[in-house]
Amino acid sequence: MKNSEEMTQTAPVSLYQQAEHYGKSKVVKSAWQSFGLAAFAGAFIALAFVFYITVTTGNDGSAWGLMRLAGGLAFSLGLMLVVICGGELFTSTVLSSVAWAQKLVTGRELIKCWGRVYVGNLLGALIMLSLIMSARMYELDGGQWGLNALQIAQHKLHHTWLQAFVLGILCNMLVCLGVWMTFSSKDALTKAVLLMLPVAMFVSSGFEHSIANLFMVPLGIAISQLAQPEFFISLGIDAAQFTDLTMSHFIISNLIPVTLGNIVGGGVFVGLGYWLIEKSAQKIKSPLALCVPQLETSAQIHSISTSGVSNKMPKTIQKLCVQDLMDTSPLTIASELSVYAGLALLSDNDCRSAPVLDENQHLLGFISQQDLLRSLWSEEFARGVSYKVADLMQKEVMTLSPQDSVAELIELMVVDRNKLFPVNESGILTGNTFKSYEERLRCASADKPSVFPVVERGLLCGVITREAIARKVCDIYKV
Repeated sequence: MKNSEEMTQTAPVSLYQQAEHYGKSKVVKSAWQSFGLAAFAGAFIALAFVFYITVTTGNDGSAWGLMRLAGGLAFSLGLMLVVICGGELFTSTVLSSVAWAQKLVTGRELIKCWGRVYVGNLLGALIMLSLIMSARMYELDGGQWGLNALQIAQHKLHHTWLQAFVLGILCNMLVCLGVWMTFSSKDALTKAVLLMLPVAMFVSSGFEHSIANLFMVPLGIAISQLAQPEFFISLGIDAAQFTDLTMSHFIISNLIPVTLGNIVGGGVFVGLGYWLIEKSAQKIKSPLALCVPQLETSAQIHSISTSGVSNKMPKTIQKLCVQDLMDTSPLTIASELSVYAGLALLSDNDCRSAPVLDENQHLLGFISQQDLLRSLWSEEFARGVSYKVADLMQKEVMTLSPQDSVAELIELMVVDRNKLFPVNESGILTGNTFKSYEERLRCASADKPSVFPVVERGLLCGVITREAIARKVCDIYKV
């Protein structure tokens, strides 16, 4: 929230927080939407494997590592399509374990989500399998394309159960880390570039991806059983050497251990691993887990001098502390309130926003009418929205202590000094034009909250608002 009516989220959202939102969004999505997007994701990964087979076919004389690197880069198209075009891929959906660990979703909801996404991925993979077989792509390059597919599929069934499980862990660690990296950017091209190397590494190294295998191994089975005898004769091979390509062998020796490995690699090692680190960091920081700003000191405020600029304030204002103007009995909201109850409480008390406290009066976050209305809008104002205040509140909140200076707070609230004094480290004015102080001041509005919680020894002791400061300033200047 970034206007004068609401509390602003002042600290940038961390990658971990984005992972929480990402995981929760996967689980709370409607079942049919989730299933449909999962079918698309299964098709995307199948298309990527088609690309991989094409790139690696007929390269027997090439360097082994370089050929696999080229195939891995080609396969990265699959995850690019999933992330950028939208899709629900099982191997990245297991990151919703973060939302489960934070109690944002239940274990039942989590398992149902994983199940429908897995089945949706299977449907998409099988649709692509039927299209590829109907197109007789296995006959490309004199049948070498199909032979390559057969050898890839057969190789996947020659792992031991433990080996397949571990290869599944390694694969999904890279997939989920690749997806985690995309949280750092909103640019589609940047996301695509970030995904390339993690995917290229797991593919070229032979790690096992369960959803890719849902297409690749059935493709090998289909070619071995449906291709005409002439196909094998032209290649000079015996079809009997691929008799181990069966669905039962695939499910028991590959699909089950690889799927379990993918869950451990992405959901446990990456998802819960980062959750444990974040949980430990929050305990070390404080029970608030909030961002407490350090106001500029008087020395810093006066460190930049410009002709015609005066930072002098009446001594009456300079002597004021936050505790002199704060509201010591502000409206507060419990984190367990529903969206409707929280909105009604704010409206009934004519408040735009309020602190969210736990039973021990510790500050958990800040909630506004906009936060609650945004949630209702996203659900098309449907009745029975399950969100609570705890799900929607801003957790990264600027807080003050009762002893902080009101004069410095006024500057923090109303002036962006980087815009007002655009200078480099040497104190030299930067920019292509030299605007007057008055011109810069008009454009130097600060993007800061209009309401600040005041905290002492971990407990909320009040709030201070821009309105309260304005009233005091008016009283001081009143003639």
